[in-house]
Amino acid sequence: MARVPITKPSTFAQYATLLKKDLRREFRTREMLTSMGIYALLVIIVYGAALALTVRDLDIVRMSGGLLWALIVFTSLLGLGRSFAHEKEQGCLEGVLLVPLDRSVVFLAKATSSFLFMLAVEVVAVPLFFFFFMTTAAPAPTLGLIVVPLFVGTLGMAGIGTMLSTITMNTRARDVMLAVLFIPIVFPLLYACVTATTAAIVGADPWTDFFVMPLVLAGGYDIVMLLVCWVLYDFVVSA
Repeated sequence: MARVPITKPSTFAQYATLLKKDLRREFRTREMLTSMGIYALLVIIVYGAALALTVRDLDIVRMSGGLLWALIVFTSLLGLGRSFAHEKEQGCLEGVLLVPLDRSVVFLAKATSSFLFMLAVEVVAVPLFFFFFMTTAAPAPTLGLIVVPLFVGTLGMAGIGTMLSTITMNTRARDVMLAVLFIPIVFPLLYACVTATTAAIVGADPWTDFFVMPLVLAGGYDIVMLLVCWVLYDFVVSA
């Protein structure tokens, strides 16, 4: 009988297998999506209680960009904190690391799954935010452009959050440590995305510096930080 040679799966096949594993587990349990969705709704309720008596004296339209991104950041922290919970509790990560594959593939798969989960929650949370707080304001012609800073910001937060979740997963107060490390690191990205989002909501010229330049800075920040995370992930996950 002829011996069938064993071939190593390609990098893309390894990436697709790890990504399917995360997606299949989440679609079966819906633990992360449900918890992030409920948390986003609770934050919106808190916003409503805090702004109920002051909304007439405040320009909610110009504040909406910052409020929206605060909602996204804190909701994302909840999901990122749980991204390695199953691997840590059930020993799945140790099993994955025993497989002869590039550790950066693990980073790419986990970052992609976190990015998709965050986008799924934003699809629900962002319309709810506008329904509760922006129904009295006439929509600007440039309102649809908010999808660009949302995409760029979510991509960067997913990659950075995956790296920091790996670093803090073995600490005692991993959720606190993740927040302490995450927010200062993503602050430049957050500031740029808030500026671009506010410009789109207010109705500024999309080609002015208030929209294009922050997006250029956010895109450059994403490229640099994702490359750094991709290069260093082998060292971090093996430490």
